[in-house]
Amino acid sequence: MYVCSCFGVTEAQVKQHAENGACTPRQIASACKAGTDCGGCVRRIQALLGRGACPRRELIDRRAPALVPLDDAA
Repeated sequence: MYVCSCFGVTEAQVKQHAENGACTPRQIASACKAGTDCGGCVRRIQALLGRGACPRRELIDRRAPALVPLDDAA
């Protein structure tokens, strides 16, 4: 089922981005642009994200680094 018709993003794609660590609608938008055009899907994205476990949020709560530094080789 499509969540964002502006960019053709599906519910499965949003869930996959969430599994990969996108914990907020803004992080989902950064990953796939969903929610950045008309904004009509933002509430649906919020509902899909829910209040479940988020790996980065758990790291932040433990005061551990939430982001991995990039290699300088790039």
